[in-house]
Amino acid sequence: MQIIADLGGIPGKDCRGFCRYCYFRKVGEFEPFGCRNCSPGRVGCETCGRDVAERGREFLPPFLVMGNVQTTLMMQNLQDKDLKINISGGGDVSCYPHLEELTAGLSEFEIPIHLGYTSGKGMDDPELASRLIGNGVDEVTFTVFSANPLLRREWMRDRNAENALEALRIFCESCEVHAAAVIIPGVNDGDDLLETCSRLEEWGATGFIMMRFANYEHQGLILGNGPIIEGIEPHTVQEFEDLVRMVDQEFNLRVTGTPVCDPENGTPFVLADDSSREYLEILPEIRGEATIITGSIAAPYIRRIIRNLGAEDTVNVVGVEKDIACLITRKDLEGVDLSELKETVIIPGRAFVHEMQAKEVLSRDGTDRIVIRGPERLTVDGEMSGTLSQYDVIEREMEAFYELIQAINFFGASE
Repeated sequence: MQIIADLGGIPGKDCRGFCRYCYFRKVGEFEPFGCRNCSPGRVGCETCGRDVAERGREFLPPFLVMGNVQTTLMMQNLQDKDLKINISGGGDVSCYPHLEELTAGLSEFEIPIHLGYTSGKGMDDPELASRLIGNGVDEVTFTVFSANPLLRREWMRDRNAENALEALRIFCESCEVHAAAVIIPGVNDGDDLLETCSRLEEWGATGFIMMRFANYEHQGLILGNGPIIEGIEPHTVQEFEDLVRMVDQEFNLRVTGTPVCDPENGTPFVLADDSSREYLEILPEIRGEATIITGSIAAPYIRRIIRNLGAEDTVNVVGVEKDIACLITRKDLEGVDLSELKETVIIPGRAFVHEMQAKEVLSRDGTDRIVIRGPERLTVDGEMSGTLSQYDVIEREMEAFYELIQAINFFGASE
């Protein structure tokens, strides 16, 4: 279990400037989308408004971060062997001006510390890494992008690229390090990618998280800010999966990709593989009728699972244009062919759409449909799966599909 030490921070401001490929670049004004946290009769809340753009949260003072952690610890079982404090925020963790002071204070709890996503852009002195390790940091998620300081300087706007890479080397030698890189075609996906992985392997990094660059709305830029970089065409999903599998075969690193794939444990959707049929036999029988709306990447996997459960005649899966299911908005639902929908419709649990509006949009053909949210997630992505075994993933997917089937049987039952 991880206890979050939230530093606050604003993208672009508390990270020494946007990386060129940053998801939060070019964000303008937008109306709250609606989400599962909104009140029933009102569209919009902090989660689907200010928070989705990480706005309005300056770095917090260290005493306040410490106090929040201490309050959380008072409500937790301190005997949990897997307990860890995860320092994260909307800005870059390495740019937090009180990071050394904070970790020194947190070390008094004698709980291992994980530095959440950091690029190292704030590490003017690479020896800061050694001092943080001395303060109890034993796990780091570090955005490397490239081991070439020239590319880091150009694409990450990292004025101290050499120092950041030296800090990464120090972390790798003493910590569990999950390096990460957004993969941009023609920039860091060829020989540079191989060189970066070679360097990470040489330094002793634990894993490497490959993130597909998104440049268009259907790939996830829902804040009206695409394209992020004019003239760059991101990898297709298949091209990206092939690249992840190639890197996994070439290097002694725990390689995962997001939105696909994890070559070691088979995510996303381990249960979609025919070898997992024995697990599906444990799940309840599907007795109701429903339509599952999801993203374009998840749709074929979920269809296969529904087919293997023997329910393809009563449950159909509709994939929208949006790649990622949890980034589905009202606009995506407006593009759905209503003739494909049954009277019960299940939308992704974390979709950015209000239930009231979802029902309105999906019932505009005159059919009064029941529209509900499904489980929070049906699988895990590469950012999470790298720390999980295949058994862990199967267990999580089984729990999620059990919940999904229960919803289908309850809301989609024939009268």
